[in-house]
Amino acid sequence: MKTGYLTHSDYDLHITPDGHPEQVDRLNVINERLSKLDFNDLEKILSPMGTYDQVTLCHPREYVDYIKNSCPPVGSVSLDGDTHVNSGSFNAAMRAVGSICEAVDLVVNRNLQNAFCASRPPGHHAEKAKPMGFCLFGTIAIAAKYAMKTHGLSRVAIIDFDVHHGNGTQNLVWDDPNIMFVSSQQIPLWPGTGERHETGAFNNIINYPLNPDMDGQDLIEAYKKEILPKIAEFEPEMLFISAGFDAHVNDPLANLNFTTNDFKILTKLLCKFADTYCKGRVVSTLEGGYDLPSLRECVDAHVKVLMEHAK
Repeated sequence: MKTGYLTHSDYDLHITPDGHPEQVDRLNVINERLSKLDFNDLEKILSPMGTYDQVTLCHPREYVDYIKNSCPPVGSVSLDGDTHVNSGSFNAAMRAVGSICEAVDLVVNRNLQNAFCASRPPGHHAEKAKPMGFCLFGTIAIAAKYAMKTHGLSRVAIIDFDVHHGNGTQNLVWDDPNIMFVSSQQIPLWPGTGERHETGAFNNIINYPLNPDMDGQDLIEAYKKEILPKIAEFEPEMLFISAGFDAHVNDPLANLNFTTNDFKILTKLLCKFADTYCKGRVVSTLEGGYDLPSLRECVDAHVKVLMEHAK
């Protein structure tokens, strides 16, 4: 089986203001890199449009309509200090939902071994009825609930290694005993959540705070000795990855010292875990990463590991 790569040109129509870190060029550099010869074995798939049935697995219909109606026909509108929408934003966000749900279908049905969704806007800061931190819909939480509702999976796990805490994902799965959420994040750093005592209604959340200037080896060792054994006890049937690469040493929005190789090793650990416990079923989606050269390198390394585990 192959690794799927899901993306769409509609993501380019979500346009943020000049100087905003979450920009169209993020996907441009990824798409350019993944079009090279060494990625010929990727199964390239156009992201389908998401549905209201999918989005409302996590968000009230009224909130979805609010996002849709907030998108102006001309110009852009700020929903908060960081989150902006224009005429293309709603379709882009809906397609990000459709993309990851399609990836779930293809992986669970054994059409693909695993998949990477290059989509935007990102999703892990969006709460139940609140856009936040560049995010409109909680894409990966939606996908986790979709996998259980549509395919009958009993338990799934979400791994978030973005440097900013996935407060939205945590909010959306807090009281779901069948979803484990694991997030490692720099603290102190926006959004100010993600302390160890935040463990969910059913002890289903693991937060692993990272001090400024820590490097990737610290987190890798924590995964080996502490985090992966806890996930194994949970016995997930599928693994989801919120793949944010802004812990990279060159990223302008944080103060950690991860290298591209650290992300490669971490992805290998997660794929090896999935091979053992989840029949190799992994769906990854892009979150943060705002230094374009390092983002390109990290996605290159991340996807190559997924491809190695699809052989």
